[in-house]
Amino acid sequence: MISRQQLLTLVALTLMWGVNWPMMKFSLRELSPMYFRALTMTAGALFLYSWYRARGLRMLPRGAEWRSVVAIGAPNMLGWHTVSILGVKELASGRAAILGFTMPIWTVLLGALFLGERLTRRTVVAVIAVTIAIALLTSSEFTALTGRPLGIVWMEIAAICWAIGTLLMRRATLTLPLETLTIWTMILASACLWLIALVSEPWPRWQFSSAMWLSLAYGAFINYGFAQTLWASLARHLPPSTSAMSIMAIPLIGTLSATVIVGEWPHWQDYVAIVFVMMAIAAVLLPPRSRKIPA
Repeated sequence: MISRQQLLTLVALTLMWGVNWPMMKFSLRELSPMYFRALTMTAGALFLYSWYRARGLRMLPRGAEWRSVVAIGAPNMLGWHTVSILGVKELASGRAAILGFTMPIWTVLLGALFLGERLTRRTVVAVIAVTIAIALLTSSEFTALTGRPLGIVWMEIAAICWAIGTLLMRRATLTLPLETLTIWTMILASACLWLIALVSEPWPRWQFSSAMWLSLAYGAFINYGFAQTLWASLARHLPPSTSAMSIMAIPLIGTLSATVIVGEWPHWQDYVAIVFVMMAIAAVLLPPRSRKIPA
């Protein structure tokens, strides 16, 4: 049973990660995607390192633990955060969030294809729901005068990267704290992002508006920083059904908050796609109801 404090923490976390999608879109008005990711992830990693070190957590991986950091971090941190920001650049932020959170369905499908995990009737329902959602958003992008269908491809590649990282995390035998693993995947990913930015994008002027600095601070210290500490405190004790509901709510919050933050007005396809994606997430993450055996 989730406590009231855990529920309030989860609501705060869901709002933070939901609002982050339009905040990212806002930041891309003044900063290119790779430099945005590199800057905010680096600042967030340094914040988390200082936070947990002050609390006495073991901060340095040992020996073979580095292999886990690299193997899990490559798709889960570097892959997801690199490719998804390209999708956010091309698409409306709410639409990018909807597509990004098809990740749980990709996790189930990849697990069935490569790891021998069993497909269920609920999985089939989830796949059909996600297919309908992607078709709705794709048709809208192709018919819009400024449509960017390539953004849909970027977001689905990002979702697959996240799914691969999730599967690797599930099967890993970790001997280092989860917080330490997260921080070092962020540190190594941010180093790669700086290199990618240097070779692919012009050097920024670093002269931003006040609103932009606030947006960058949000990305660094709320999205990568404070929200990560909240999630770490919940992850070990959160019932699967509760975490599923949180994941389902994030795209909805991202879509609705985008109207206020970046002036993006969702179309009917976005609302219908949200419903189908939420159905799909519920199908693969919510535990089935236990049947009572009559006495």
